Amino acid sequence: MVNHPKLQPWVLPALVLVLLGLAFVSLTWGELQLNGAQLWAGLRGQDELAATVIWQLRLPRLITGMLVGAALASGGLVMQAYFRNSLASPDLLGVSAGAAAGAVSAIVFGWTLVAIWVLPLAAVAGAVVATIGVLMLAKRGASSERLLLAGVALNALLGAVTSYQLSHGVALWERNAQLLFWLLGGLEDRSWLHVMAALPIVAAAALLWPLGRPMDLLSLGEHEAQSLGVDVRGLRRRMLVLATVLAATATAVAGVVGFVGLVVPHCLRLLVGPEHRRLVPLCILGGAVFVLACDLLGRMTGNLRLGIVTALVGGPFFLWLLRKRA
Repeated sequence: MVNHPKLQPWVLPALVLVLLGLAFVSLTWGELQLNGAQLWAGLRGQDELAATVIWQLRLPRLITGMLVGAALASGGLVMQAYFRNSLASPDLLGVSAGAAAGAVSAIVFGWTLVAIWVLPLAAVAGAVVATIGVLMLAKRGASSERLLLAGVALNALLGAVTSYQLSHGVALWERNAQLLFWLLGGLEDRSWLHVMAALPIVAAAALLWPLGRPMDLLSLGEHEAQSLGVDVRGLRRRMLVLATVLAATATAVAGVVGFVGLVVPHCLRLLVGPEHRRLVPLCILGGAVFVLACDLLGRMTGNLRLGIVTALVGGPFFLWLLRKRA
C-alpha cells in the first residue's frame, strides 16, 4: 500500500478535535438538553440535576464507548497483522461471537452474580476458544476466502450455541429479552462498574505500540522477520493474546459491535500508510471516534442499538472491499 506522508500530520489533530466534539455532543444530547454552561456546572457539581445526569449516566457511557471503540479498532489491526490479511477482524473471524457465547453462558448460569469480573473472564475464555478454532480452520497466511469461510463457520456454530442457551438455558422470558438486547450491542445503562470492567483494554492497548516495528517486519514474511532478529513465535503469541483480550473485553462490556475492527484500520491505512507505530495510536483514537459517532447517530435516529448502526455502516464497506479485491 502506498504511503501518503502529506496527509499524515493532519490525521492526529483531526481525530482529537472530532473526538472532543463528539464527547461534547454526547454529554449534552439527550432527553435533558444541556448547554455548555450547564455542562461545566454539572461537571463541577454546581448543578445537582446536571451533575447526576452527567456523572451517573452520560460520562460512563462516553468512556465505555471510547474504550470499546479503541479495543475493537486496535484488535482488528492486530488481527490483520497476525494473519497478514486486511479482511481479518475479530467479528468476521468469529472471535466476537465466541466472546458473546462465553458472556451469555456466564449470565445464563448465574456466574455473574459472584463478581463483576466473571463476565469479562468468561468472554475472554469464549474468545480464546474461537481464536483456536480460527487457527485450526485457516492456516497462517491463508487466503481471504479461507479466512472468511472459517469465520462464517465459527459464527454459525457459536451463534447456534448462544441461541440454544437463550431458548433453553433461561426460564424467564424477561431475562431472555435482556440477553437479546445485550447481544445487539449498545452503550445504554453503562455505569462506572462497566468502565472498571473495561480497564484491561487500557493495559492491552498500551502494550501494542512497542510491537509496531516487529509487526511491520512480520508483514514482510515470517522468514524475513526472523532473519532481521524478530522472535516470530513470541511475537505472534503476544499479538494473539492482546487481540483476544481487546475483542473479548469490548464484547463483555458493550455486547456484539461489529465491523469497527475492519473499517477503522482500513480507512487509516489510506491516510497514513501501513506503518504500525503510526496506526496503533491512530486506531485507538479512530475506533473511539467511530463508536461514539455511531452511538450518537443511533440516539438521534430513534435510539437504534449501536451494533445495528455499525452493521449498517460496516456491511456496505465490507462488500465494497470484497468487490475491490475481486
